[in-house]
Amino acid sequence: MRSRSGLTVHHRRAFVVGPPQVVVRGGEPVVRLERSLVESWPLLPAIDRPAPLIRAVNDRWTNADRITTALDELPRLTDRAALRTLLTKLATGCRSQLEIWGHEHVFVGTGMPAFRRQQMVRVGGGRTFYLDVYAGRERVDFELDGAASHGSPAQREIDLRRDALLATAGIQVVRFAHRRLMCEPQQVRREILAILDHRRR
Repeated sequence: MRSRSGLTVHHRRAFVVGPPQVVVRGGEPVVRLERSLVESWPLLPAIDRPAPLIRAVNDRWTNADRITTALDELPRLTDRAALRTLLTKLATGCRSQLEIWGHEHVFVGTGMPAFRRQQMVRVGGGRTFYLDVYAGRERVDFELDGAASHGSPAQREIDLRRDALLATAGIQVVRFAHRRLMCEPQQVRREILAILDHRRR
């Protein structure tokens, strides 16, 4: 099989169409997801590389540890250091490009506690929520609202109901919009520190 327009063929030495390199999905043999995510990393433009991995982890098709194991099998992968850095962030609970930005530029530095990311809580008769960035001692949930997913009135109503339920459990929800996180990171940091300081009193 050879490459052609719209299709690039890659050959792997010692490849066997069978376990453990191949699994069957829908009756067809396919390469393991983790291996395909790792091997596609250097083939994509740098800006597009994180999205497939974030999606695969978010949708629980795999996890950061399994992808890291696949990465360890390819010591000469191009730009593997950047992939390992992304996997570390996914392992700590970052679940979007915006959360990664916050992890690197906002929720770090002097005075910031050890936040828990994607902290699971149950409230309101067993409702389960995952908190983006949670300060456990102060019981504050910082939600990072993406530009696309939180702009509609329907989503706003869902967010308000969620925040009200969390308030019944003593958890204060603070939301930061995509624009503010990206354009005003230092101001957002100051607000976070002030909120945490107030909750400790």
